[in-house]
Amino acid sequence: MKRLLNTLYVTTEGARLRKDGETIAVEIDGRVVKRSPAHLLGQIVLFGETSASPDVMHFAAASGISMAWMGYSGKLMARIEGPQSGNVLLRRAQHRCTTDPSAALPVACAIVAAKVANQRAVLRRHLRDYGNQPGSEAVELAQRRLADAARHALEAPDLDALRGHEGEAGHAYWSVFNHLIRVDDPQFVFAGRNRRPPLDATNAVLSFLYALLALDTRAACEAHGLDPQMGFLHRDRPGRMSLALDLMEELRAPLADRVALSLINQRQLSRRDFDRQETGAVLLTEDGRRTVLQAYHDRKRVELRHAWLDERMALGLVPQIQAQLLARYLRDDLDAYPAWVW
Repeated sequence: MKRLLNTLYVTTEGARLRKDGETIAVEIDGRVVKRSPAHLLGQIVLFGETSASPDVMHFAAASGISMAWMGYSGKLMARIEGPQSGNVLLRRAQHRCTTDPSAALPVACAIVAAKVANQRAVLRRHLRDYGNQPGSEAVELAQRRLADAARHALEAPDLDALRGHEGEAGHAYWSVFNHLIRVDDPQFVFAGRNRRPPLDATNAVLSFLYALLALDTRAACEAHGLDPQMGFLHRDRPGRMSLALDLMEELRAPLADRVALSLINQRQLSRRDFDRQETGAVLLTEDGRRTVLQAYHDRKRVELRHAWLDERMALGLVPQIQAQLLARYLRDDLDAYPAWVW
């Protein structure tokens, strides 16, 4: 079983990375505040006004450690990686499959059905634990709509119909998401999904978590020789990492959404963790980002059983496993792609 490698998140303004033997040292005001052994790292993510020495970049690329620079909102600004793994035959098979709608459809159907089933699991968990709270009737109706949407997704005749079922499921899920927020705090009232930029605190947390998850799924694609830009469900667009976004769909609800709900409902975030800008955008502050990053890291270490493999593993390993299973499917080692259902 593959080991879950750490991700080094650097959030403090002015922080700088330098190579120190076989470790990556984090310096703030000339003082080393942290050292991370390189053999335990899979990724380095820097936010805002942070930097890394050329030695760190060379060392990371040679060690198979990817580096990403992100804006304060979580938007990916730049990325550095070493030589690509995998082989041209796998990428040719991926290209043939993604450009043939009839070949892409079964994979896309599995991804959407799993995504919707995992969204439904979030609602069902709420009903199990808080079924006597106001709004439970609406949540119950929504989870039934999601059950129907998941079944329809598996039988979609084409990609356009599939995207329609995905949209219907998304509408049902987000329409009751506010009922899952149990704190009586106006700043966390959720009136619907918005992004680029997020306009409220809940959407700011969700967008930030989705950006982190997208980095993990992209790294998983590249680790197994797949092209992260050639997807089955998401349409091709310059600069879009479509395959990484495809694999991310299965994990949005159990990883990102659950973390956001836990942070809010356990009152781990407050008004001081958000920066409300004149444009109307709401972004996490440095302290807020640090809180979310720690919760995301902890969630990735939760162990569960992968139903298809029948093995226990950390949740953070699921992107790697799914990328590996997809590569095996493209090599004709599997008859179908087994999407991950929480």
